[in-house]
Amino acid sequence: MRILITGGAGFIGSNFVQYINKKYPDTFICIYDKLTYAGNLENIKSLLEKPNVVFEREDICDKISFSKALKTHKIDTIVHFAAESHVDRSIKDPDAFIKTNILGTYTILECLRENPEIRFHHVSTDEVFGALPLDEPEIKFSETTPYDPKSPYSASKASADHLVRAYIHTYGIKGTISNCSNNYGPYCHIEKLIPLAITRAISNESIPVYGSGMQIRDWIYVEDHCHGIDLILEKGKIGETYLFGGNGEKPNIWIIKEILKALGKPESLITYVEDRKGHDLRYAVDYSKAKKEPVSYTHLTLPTKRIV
Repeated sequence: MRILITGGAGFIGSNFVQYINKKYPDTFICIYDKLTYAGNLENIKSLLEKPNVVFEREDICDKISFSKALKTHKIDTIVHFAAESHVDRSIKDPDAFIKTNILGTYTILECLRENPEIRFHHVSTDEVFGALPLDEPEIKFSETTPYDPKSPYSASKASADHLVRAYIHTYGIKGTISNCSNNYGPYCHIEKLIPLAITRAISNESIPVYGSGMQIRDWIYVEDHCHGIDLILEKGKIGETYLFGGNGEKPNIWIIKEILKALGKPESLITYVEDRKGHDLRYAVDYSKAKKEPVSYTHLTLPTKRIV
């Protein structure tokens, strides 16, 4: 396998790079990243001197550069992580989300039209499905849940998903899609909930909590997510979508209070602030399809020891 990983210096992308290098040490890896604020070379520094790993600082919206990378490195597999991903940023300035998440994905798909032999996997989010009611815990997102994005971020990811499906159907590209719940683990950017709470608590700074903090998210450890993607590449059916979750639904305020407890910090550090515009109340993922063939995902339920 000769794999190109977009967004490979970001949070989930860099974990996937590390995962692939560890499991398949002879695999050629091209890490393709623009290095925006969310990309960090320190995440992949240990790999950059390896003869089978190359790094390209490029924008996925640049078709000439992307197409050149595919040919130069004789790529046969692409895993597409590159995306603007912070909801608050998308509300304040949606422009970058439209360009990267929609036009960037379109650029990659156009290159795949010219290289139909390349295997392609598109990494998406459960946020494309909108929100679930707090008082009906039995309801969860599945692969058949209608799309109902609520923020510019989720709308841009939904648009990218639809483009991928259209190119699979219309042009026959060899693509798959996965939609995953909230990830946590190494290299997570400090603007995200868990690292933000940890760093502020360590510094005895106030920790902002939207509204009541009772918004529920499903959490999955990032390495489990990476393993799921690996299994899709190996066993997934072309044209199919798979959902990944961690069976780890927790209210945001519970996460923060557990962090404070673990660090021996007072709950007085919590500061309740005005809720985010259009804030989704609950996400939960039914990943039963991924438990069945062709993807063997049965052991990826979130281990208790990994819950904060």
